[in-house]
Amino acid sequence: MLSIKNLHASVEDKEILKGINLQINAGEVHAIMGPNGAGKSTLSSIIAGNENYTVTDGEIFLEGEDISEFSVEERAHKGVFLSFQYPVEIPGVSVTNFIKTSINETRKANGKEDMPANEMLKLIRKKSELLEIDRKFLSRSLNEGFSGGEKKRNEIFQMAMLEPKLAILDETDSGLDIDALRIVANGVNKLKNENNAVLVITHYQRLLDYIIPDFVHVLMDGKIVKSGGKELAYELEEKGYDWIKSEVVESQKS
Repeated sequence: MLSIKNLHASVEDKEILKGINLQINAGEVHAIMGPNGAGKSTLSSIIAGNENYTVTDGEIFLEGEDISEFSVEERAHKGVFLSFQYPVEIPGVSVTNFIKTSINETRKANGKEDMPANEMLKLIRKKSELLEIDRKFLSRSLNEGFSGGEKKRNEIFQMAMLEPKLAILDETDSGLDIDALRIVANGVNKLKNENNAVLVITHYQRLLDYIIPDFVHVLMDGKIVKSGGKELAYELEEKGYDWIKSEVVESQKS
């Protein structure tokens, strides 16, 4: 599904990513954890095509196709979805109209006609029920006056409607109480299947109690320094990151 090879990236001449290698297969959930400033959000932004970062080396493949030179829009149309840490407000544009436009733009980019209105309505109804979303919510302006939990739930609703191949959740647990976290995580769990993949970026193990990862990767100083199963997240919660730093230093010595 996603293959990243020797990815180096910088912003304003400061190197942030220093040789990332990552392979995510269809049907898998991967989690990336690490301390502040490690490069986690930079990695998610670069996969999505954020032009504020400069890729200085490496390649990004989606389903065997090199998307390194693709724009944000082209990557989205290919099936890359990024759930933002801080979703923006768009006054005057309802959740429903935003979704309709997003879906039809993707269809157009893939040589399809707009989705018929009755089919769109059925899909909206089905996905909103799946995520326990009130119909009144869908008529509100996008993220305007939304609580943190409502913003995150709206992003999962967008994900449900767009059905991306690769969903990147960048600290989607930030600012959520336990109830909101459970609802968002349940939505993600209902949407994952053997034909898509999920990349979860988080500081905390608590989200991974709800969205169970197949693999956990530790990102430090722009590199993935350790990978393991879900038990690695519990180890990090218990011990912090210092023990991994010690491991890295020892391995460099040898």
